[in-house]
Amino acid sequence: MSAPTVRRRRLGAKLREYREAREWTLDDVADRSDGRFNAAKLSRIETARTAARPDDVTALLNLYEVSDSDVRAALLTLTREGARRGWWHSYRGVLTPVYEDLISLEAEAESVSSWQLGLIPGLLQTAEYAREIIRATAMSEAVEAGVDALVEVRLARQAVLTREDPLTLWAIIGEQALRSTSEGDGVMDEQLGRLLSMGRRPNVNIQVLRSDAPLHVGQTGTFTILGFGPHTNLDVVHTEGLTSALYVEERDKVATHRDAWQRLTSAAESVEASAELITQIRKNR
Repeated sequence: MSAPTVRRRRLGAKLREYREAREWTLDDVADRSDGRFNAAKLSRIETARTAARPDDVTALLNLYEVSDSDVRAALLTLTREGARRGWWHSYRGVLTPVYEDLISLEAEAESVSSWQLGLIPGLLQTAEYAREIIRATAMSEAVEAGVDALVEVRLARQAVLTREDPLTLWAIIGEQALRSTSEGDGVMDEQLGRLLSMGRRPNVNIQVLRSDAPLHVGQTGTFTILGFGPHTNLDVVHTEGLTSALYVEERDKVATHRDAWQRLTSAAESVEASAELITQIRKNR
């Protein structure tokens, strides 16, 4: 099942908050709704597994006695926009549902904190580096056949870093990713130059974790935290393997990844020292 959009998750979280503030169970709400809702339907709305209709949201807000007109208008806007289609839908033939979910989350997140051990993060990749990585990691004929489209998607994702209200990216990259070799001439030189230029943007921070650093928590695997500002209960952790990807949304588990992230920022070189290291590696290639 495809993960719900951020808008639907925000709406569901707010409706659950209003219900719990009244100390009502799902069955309590169903009993008070004159047959409009049952517990299963309410659960699907609150967990964003189904899109709520505006009239259903209005009925729930009335039940919860939410009178603030601005709040009601905002929640109804979330409801109407919950199924809005993004630019990536035109690539549905080559994107997995999980990848679509990641792009959707990136499009609405306020921050991305990425730890990558062996790869340059997708939001910082050049076209040629992306092409080589996609080909090198392709484990199906479908991926191999869609390389050009997947490169287009990867570059289009990067617009979140340069839009009017840009996403904040903090990337920690393992040194070995910077020292990788490539089949094409100049691919890594261009990629390292891209890191240096993007690292000068005020909304992008890049740290390098040296290969000879002491053992650290990042060796258990890479992960990305997508943050939604004050809506911390909507923060999501994305992890990816060779054949699968996982979204972690439980608050305690997200908090564990945040703790791990803090350890990694401490273990990595400073932003300034990292830029110097990237420059040195680029010169010595």
